[in-house]
Amino acid sequence: MEIDPFIFRFSIFILSIFIGYYVVWSVTPSLHTPLMSVTNAISSVIIVGAIIAGLSGNSENIFDIPNIFGFLGIFLAAINIFGGFLVTQRMLQMYKKKKKDK
Repeated sequence: MEIDPFIFRFSIFILSIFIGYYVVWSVTPSLHTPLMSVTNAISSVIIVGAIIAGLSGNSENIFDIPNIFGFLGIFLAAINIFGGFLVTQRMLQMYKKKKKDK
């Protein structure tokens, strides 16, 4: 009996969702800012792969499935990167000392 490759990959995807959820929510707040920086670095690597996927294929038709998913990957990773920088800046502002008024 052979397992369908789609079912096999889909089950890995579902398991990775659960593992990612439990890993992210078990992080202490003091480690959150460095992990956001690592996440931004990983997203920049994802953008490089998405650019390669978005530019693959024929130049005659830009609406192929790999191109669409590539451009979608670029868009979502860009949101992740810029959102991560905003969250990191906001968390760093929490650790700065506030100036007292005289």
